[in-house]
Amino acid sequence: MSSPSSPARGRPPRLDRARTLETALALLDRSGLDALTMRSLAEAMDVRAGALYRYFATKQDLLTAMAERMMDGVADAAGAPGGDWSERLAALARGMRTALLAHRDGARVFAGTHATGENVLGFADTFVGALREAGFRDDDAVRALYTVANFTVGHTLEEQAALHPEDGGSADANALAETVANGPYPHLGADLPTLTSTDFPGLFEFGLRLLIDGLDARRRPAPGTTE
Repeated sequence: MSSPSSPARGRPPRLDRARTLETALALLDRSGLDALTMRSLAEAMDVRAGALYRYFATKQDLLTAMAERMMDGVADAAGAPGGDWSERLAALARGMRTALLAHRDGARVFAGTHATGENVLGFADTFVGALREAGFRDDDAVRALYTVANFTVGHTLEEQAALHPEDGGSADANALAETVANGPYPHLGADLPTLTSTDFPGLFEFGLRLLIDGLDARRRPAPGTTE
């Protein structure tokens, strides 16, 4: 005999929002974003496609919820308020990259959404708060949020394209090296190993440090604050 909390034998588990998101993320990891449709999700859950619209009116709504779920706990990477602002920002950016890399096409999913849940907004609020506490102007703090987040998403898009060329791919490193070496590109040819490098963590850290150094050079105490 089945209980209210367990489905009867032979029946699929009760459809709910949490299970739908978990299944969608699993399907994303297995097949990639292009294969994720409301129909394929419904088939994976053994329900009619129309049943999903109870929780997600469109596929875009589903992707937005998936992006929100991916960012769960990322804000915690910053640690407690009062620490070094640059280290807190770096930890947040690294946490975001890690969260997106945790799922196939994670950056593609995130890039096309504008989630307003507590995970995404909590991350944003923590980021802006770290800069405001350090004496940055409010508008600079918000612009820095967009700049660092866009850099992180864009970098991770390229990284995941290289990891899964079947999902869109990236230029072949050997072809790039040959074209540059045999073409009128002396400045690019000066360091082909770096140009064709697949050291994505190293490239990410270099770009992140450039952004933080630039922010540090721009920092000015806000009215009423001291260094």
